Amino acid sequence: MTIEGILGAIIIGLVIGALGRLIVPGKQDIPIWLTIVVGIVAALIGSAIVGSLRDTNGVDWVELLVQVVLAAVGVALVASMRGRRRASTL
Repeated sequence: MTIEGILGAIIIGLVIGALGRLIVPGKQDIPIWLTIVVGIVAALIGSAIVGSLRDTNGVDWVELLVQVVLAAVGVALVASMRGRRRASTL
């Protein structure tokens, strides 16, 4: 993965995190900065998984879909972990 690929994944990760949060049903009680971090991580992982398998000159829709799905899973996991932690401290 090149530097351009990493920087692109970070920028796209900002949007990916928001899309992932929109996909997860219900209210997620996590701050926006944590959503952005989840999106960046999902974009980097998605690029690493799919980016090495495909080579396109335009938008790689498969890679984008994988990134959004990973972000949705990440947001759901983080929201459930934060919810359990808050419930145990009450």
